[in-house]
Amino acid sequence: HVQLVESGGDSVQAGGSLRLSCVASGDGSFFVKRVAWFRQAPGGEREGVAAISPSSYDKYYADFVQGRFQISRDSAKTSAYLQMNSVKPEDTAMYFCATGPFLARLGTADEYTFWGQGTQVTVS
Repeated sequence: HVQLVESGGDSVQAGGSLRLSCVASGDGSFFVKRVAWFRQAPGGEREGVAAISPSSYDKYYADFVQGRFQISRDSAKTSAYLQMNSVKPEDTAMYFCATGPFLARLGTADEYTFWGQGTQVTVS
């Protein structure tokens, strides 16, 4: 099992920046798993934002990111990050970190096995 804890969510004005962090612990399999960020707005479905391969070489983004966000990971510290720039009010949501078997795509929520509790991002 892998336990994930997100942090970094905050209230920010449109056009600002945030950096979300995800720290993993558990059986050590984080190193070989795909890591992704998902988000869910009130009343909405959970949607993928970005994913990164175990090697960090491959990164996948949702179309709505439009170059504003960057996903990264530091496997030595079992952490992953989402740098959010030029945020918009429509980015307001609970953001979740997730891991699962590596597939060469961002994918859907059901492809991911372990999830954190989320961190709230509010853009006004």
